Amino acid sequence: MTKSHGAFVWHELMTSDPDAAERFYNAVVGFSCKNSGMAGMDYRIFSAGDSMVAGLMHIPEDAKKMGAPPNWSGYISVDDVDAATEKLKQLGGKVFKEPTDIPNTGRFSVVTDPQGAVFQLFKTAAPMPGSEPPPDAPGHVGWNELYAVDVEAVFPFYAQMFGWVKLDAIDMGPMGKYQMFGNGALAIGGMMNKPEKVSAALWDFYFNVRDIDAATASLTANGGAIVNGPMQVPGGQWVVQALDPQGALFALVGARG
Repeated sequence: MTKSHGAFVWHELMTSDPDAAERFYNAVVGFSCKNSGMAGMDYRIFSAGDSMVAGLMHIPEDAKKMGAPPNWSGYISVDDVDAATEKLKQLGGKVFKEPTDIPNTGRFSVVTDPQGAVFQLFKTAAPMPGSEPPPDAPGHVGWNELYAVDVEAVFPFYAQMFGWVKLDAIDMGPMGKYQMFGNGALAIGGMMNKPEKVSAALWDFYFNVRDIDAATASLTANGGAIVNGPMQVPGGQWVVQALDPQGALFALVGARG
């Protein structure tokens, strides 16, 4: 399986307590987790069924020194990490980590958009095995959401970087417009101006669950905290935005059973 330029190809949790985070997400999302076997570091892999979905690791020391809290981040596929990193600089983004190889895996850089939202640029070393799961497959990320300082100002950056296009927009009244976007015609996420209580621009990621009420009950029973929801969204699904026990923001999306 190959992922096209501009697609989200991986998600990763950096946390203060990997053991506790592993237990929490296994219980809430239905993951299984195992060590990746990467030499010299504790890097774990969350899987949904037979599919690898996300990574789990301690917050690196250099990130700690910069005050990074526990957080989820997204890796976006590019054809050339070095060229894309230089282009990002020219478009007003910033680079936290210059392009670096992950042995036998690929090449990546850690960057921000012009408004400060962090993500990674990534090119895999080899095509990933298996077929593409459906967008609503349990345990997979079904939606990628940007809380921007100013959506209209930042969207051209993403369009030039990845070729993303605007799709439908939803009027949320006093909260402004919710702009859905696609990597082509397929909707892969949405953007909105961040609420005042959100201190900085950031990405949030929605994990698919079979039953939103069962997952929400598990979330609170295992030490997580609900930020918003359950709330029904266009299309009939329900969403919950939450914090895990270490304080990382994440979200769930699923049907109401």
